[in-house]
Amino acid sequence: MSVELQNIKNRFGIIGNFPALNRALEKSIQVAPTDISVLVIGESGVGKEFIPKIIHSESRRKHQPYIVVNCGAIPEGTIDSELFGHEKGAFTGATATRKGYFEVADGGTIFLDEVGELPLQTQVRLLRVLESGEFMKVGSSQVQKTNVRIVAATNVNMMKAIHDGRFREDLFYRLNTVQIDMPPLRERKGDIHLLFRKFAIDFAEKYRMPELVLEPSAVHYIENYSFPGNVRQLRNLVEQMTVVERDRSVTVEKLAEYIPMETHLPMVVNTPASQKQNDFGNEREIMYKILFDMRNDINDLKSLTSELIKNRGTGELNSQEKALISRLYTQESQPASNSNSLLYFEDNNHPIVQTPTIISNPDDSYEDIEEIEIEENHPESLSLQNNEKDLIIKALEKHKGRRNKAADELGISQRTLYRKIKQYNLED
Repeated sequence: MSVELQNIKNRFGIIGNFPALNRALEKSIQVAPTDISVLVIGESGVGKEFIPKIIHSESRRKHQPYIVVNCGAIPEGTIDSELFGHEKGAFTGATATRKGYFEVADGGTIFLDEVGELPLQTQVRLLRVLESGEFMKVGSSQVQKTNVRIVAATNVNMMKAIHDGRFREDLFYRLNTVQIDMPPLRERKGDIHLLFRKFAIDFAEKYRMPELVLEPSAVHYIENYSFPGNVRQLRNLVEQMTVVERDRSVTVEKLAEYIPMETHLPMVVNTPASQKQNDFGNEREIMYKILFDMRNDINDLKSLTSELIKNRGTGELNSQEKALISRLYTQESQPASNSNSLLYFEDNNHPIVQTPTIISNPDDSYEDIEEIEIEENHPESLSLQNNEKDLIIKALEKHKGRRNKAADELGISQRTLYRKIKQYNLED
């Protein structure tokens, strides 16, 4: 490391020896004596604001004004006035002529922070200043000249902003004469503990408290944390712990309370496998809905089958009709365990009750669903009404007229049995 670079670090309190950080500082020193525009690229909180300070302090303009403008913090309607000034009466509230930053900073340096947030109209004005050094105040037709060095910074993906039409391509290349990239803190693992110690000393002096010391396990933990807020987040973390914690020795457990393990790990995105699992869950929910909706259609199916029986009279039923009828013998008043019993026909053409398992918990897996099979044979020809009447008579005789027992035997509800007894004049 050169002596000049070390002096810059000492003067501005910059901690770290990461190669990419050193390269950024060296480029700042090299371009400082010139007047070319510089664009600093980096995530929020990496310390981009140090680069224009270094450039200004090492340039011939160091005794001239240095102005910082946060482009993202100034409302769109007033930013032109802030940058270029305005004449009296130029707009409502302009009660006097005002100088803009480019006029005030003539001969010095302007740092345009978050330059990617500039509105397109202001970008046109800024491009003219960069190309010719000329500008006009808002509400004025008089052209003024300025000699200002511009250093800009942004955390926006400029290529995407250009593609989306949010930033002018010609302005980007005018600003980006020299590009300086500031590395994120997660890439500077070896510098994290050094920065922690530096901040711990600073805040210990500020609040007149003993400084914090990390235990070895805590050092390993903090060096592998992603720090989405970069150096700013680390600084705030140390300040908070300095004020709040009484124990000056920081364990990994205590550190995890401030930067929990779930944020310690990288963000997990949906993989094809997880997406497939999500799709399976959606399909399962749809299947459950279909199954339950089918139960709501049974009354309509009953009406349809009654009409079918009425039209056919005492004719013979084919296998498809028998399968349909078997699905309709749902008990109407039985307990829940038997409320979904179905009939099928054996070789002797007697209806047999089969009770399927109905899913009551949508979280159950498909393996919990019992498959319902309806046996479809080719029975001898017989009348449905006569067969039904004979079955009811036999059931009543078997149970000596006890209708509840007969209904259970037939696999139908007592209400249905009473209706059938009345239909076939079996009251006696």
